[in-house]
Amino acid sequence: MNAKELNAAVEAMLFASGEPLEIVRIAEVLGCDVEQVENIVLNLADKLDESGSGLCVMKLGDKAQMCSRQEFAPLIRDILDLKRNTPLSGAAFEVLAVIAYNQPVTKSFVEQVRGVDCSGVISTLCQRGLIEEKGRLELPGRPLIYGTTSDFLRCFCVSDLSELPPLPEKNEDELKQALSSGESSGNSNGTETIVISADDENLVSEADDDVFNEDFN
Repeated sequence: MNAKELNAAVEAMLFASGEPLEIVRIAEVLGCDVEQVENIVLNLADKLDESGSGLCVMKLGDKAQMCSRQEFAPLIRDILDLKRNTPLSGAAFEVLAVIAYNQPVTKSFVEQVRGVDCSGVISTLCQRGLIEEKGRLELPGRPLIYGTTSDFLRCFCVSDLSELPPLPEKNEDELKQALSSGESSGNSNGTETIVISADDENLVSEADDDVFNEDFN
């Protein structure tokens, strides 16, 4: 394929899929380099932006997806007769924050941080497609570990987890208080992780109020 055909092929794949596609997989199918596909995806995104298209291409970590622009969501919802999902609760935001900043983590880790059972909340976040199972720890019982999904990135309008707002800096006294109150906990590799509540504006302020109401199916 020449360059024009490759661009058209990537565009067709993203349009037909409707779901995020792994860039590595696209490269394998087309028989070209991953870097070349990444450039095609970025160029296609710029092209759609410049033309004022109702579609856009989002790079979500190691995946890419073609989707409609957020400003047209109400019209699309009306024409397809889509109903809004129930907004996430404060508890769900807290669990999502713990997982997003410390992933991959087990359910017991999340419960240790929050101090309450989180089975129902984790199940809800999995159903919404915001978190998913990432495997199991090689420990007795082989507990499941969880991490965020490409839908999470899309909802918070970031292409990579590194773009999440940084955690607030704590001075020594605040750190000691956090440690004594159980707000800090060891993660799976033995390093210390400081966890914040999802009420913190750094995490939730950049998320659109309606973004969690959309039907992801």
